[in-house]
Amino acid sequence: MTLDRLRPLAERMLDPFVGAADRVGLTPDGVSVIAFGFAVLAGGVYALAGTELFGVGGRPMLYLAGAFFVLSNGWMDLVDGALARRQGTNSVSGDLLDHVLDRYADIVIIAGLAAGTESYGLGMFAVTGVLMTSYLGTQAQAVGLDRVYGGVVGRADRLALIGVVTAVAAAVPGPIAGLSLVEWLLGFLAVVGHLTAIQRFYGSMGALR
Repeated sequence: MTLDRLRPLAERMLDPFVGAADRVGLTPDGVSVIAFGFAVLAGGVYALAGTELFGVGGRPMLYLAGAFFVLSNGWMDLVDGALARRQGTNSVSGDLLDHVLDRYADIVIIAGLAAGTESYGLGMFAVTGVLMTSYLGTQAQAVGLDRVYGGVVGRADRLALIGVVTAVAAAVPGPIAGLSLVEWLLGFLAVVGHLTAIQRFYGSMGALR
């Protein structure tokens, strides 16, 4: 079971946020850009939390800020779709923008985690798993199936996991079995990302037969 299956429940909780966004004149595309901005902030903070760059950083407590920005990215990603439905502005171009920004957000967040721990190999493995998971989800739609959100770990699960684990990393900066908590997170994202992509692939192939 993935958190993506709880989208209907989450969207019912969004009403106050969607109403506020509508009242101040935000558009769904504008909310998508704001969500991406949170991802950029998360990636930057994660890079600084684990290592010192230009005389700044190397402070594990920054992981708390990164966790907040990641969870904000996920929440705003829900708001943009709900706002589009409220305003009646659902469009193919808006969907495209949302998905492109989501993929860049995934890259920026994982790149920040990898830079902060200087674990670039793990980071590359993790980001390719994440991108392949998302690709298989939309590729199913391209061949005539419904868009796939399920699997071992979907995007909602991934963001929640990153937020929780990095918040804990602020209090547990030391290594566990030779790796930091963030490195264990990257390894987990790498493995389950590719497993989820494979699961989505075989599920789609089965549906096409």
